[in-house]
Amino acid sequence: MNSTSTIKGRGAQLNVPNRFFELQHEMRDDFLEFCRKEDEAPSKNKTKFLEVFPKTIVNKVTSPDVGMAYSMNVYQGCEHGCIYCYARNTHEFWGYSAGLDFERRILVKKTAPKLLEAHLKNKNWKAQPIVMSGNTDCYQPAESKYKITRACLKAFLNYKHPVGIITKNALILRDLDLLKALAKDNLIGVNISITSLSEDTRRALEPRTATIKKRLETVKILSENGIPVNVMMAPIIPGINSHEILSLAKAASEHGAVSIGHTIVRLNGAIGEIFTDWIKKTMPDRAEKVLHQIESCHGGSLNNSRFGSRMRGEGKIAEQINTLVKLAQHKYFRDKKMPKLNLALYEPYKDGQLKLF
Repeated sequence: MNSTSTIKGRGAQLNVPNRFFELQHEMRDDFLEFCRKEDEAPSKNKTKFLEVFPKTIVNKVTSPDVGMAYSMNVYQGCEHGCIYCYARNTHEFWGYSAGLDFERRILVKKTAPKLLEAHLKNKNWKAQPIVMSGNTDCYQPAESKYKITRACLKAFLNYKHPVGIITKNALILRDLDLLKALAKDNLIGVNISITSLSEDTRRALEPRTATIKKRLETVKILSENGIPVNVMMAPIIPGINSHEILSLAKAASEHGAVSIGHTIVRLNGAIGEIFTDWIKKTMPDRAEKVLHQIESCHGGSLNNSRFGSRMRGEGKIAEQINTLVKLAQHKYFRDKKMPKLNLALYEPYKDGQLKLF
């Protein structure tokens, strides 16, 4: 992997134009040459945190391909910097680029716990699992400072409401006390994303995430404390991590996961350009091969928005990947499965009667 000319600690290596803007900002070659001669950085590689004030926090998920009906995102943008992240495109709705801006401009929703509580108090709301986060990681580095996710978990516990979590950060263990309390009433399910067992691959794909060792330890600790864990092998990228399916599933099972899931990478919207630029800079020896294999999974295109095929792909390579995942599930998770969350306790607690924290 060639990292000599890449921006350290970031996934994306450029800011692509925002599709909603008529004008765009461009880094000219003469300016970059000037910066090189003056030994100056063309832009500051620091993360900025910006507070925003949404009116609601719970979103209805209409996609039939996603195993959730409702989600909530307490942060927009994600400092983890995963190069393949489908959420990058949503940053354009906030006026930013899906590239470096997605990793360096993090929008913080400090009012999320109050908005969630108002939602749970709504007399018309019927209990359904709400997933944190369907878009950006609720345990990304910003959570260490803002503790918004922890405050939301307290609300779910107070109202005895079921909640799911998707993360790739070991920071979730900070909230083990709340997770254990939720698990006592079968109100929590955790999804830990693990895309590779190789640290070199992890650092390239997901530069600011927890190490693979820490993630597997997180799966083990959660499982030992009675918290059901599903490991998401997502996304599987042909030519990068597709050869690790069986070994990754084995490791997940040995560390206590009760199930595995997967998706095949798709590079919609601006992500196609961002990923293509990234792989040509970091893996130039196999860039074209990987890109062509991704295209073969989506009818000759990097982009696939069709319900039914966009998450699983099509064609021979996609078929091989999906078959391997089924084999892994049969071999390592034959008698295991994620339990359904408890929907029955919420109604008596709509007034937040349980005040433990």
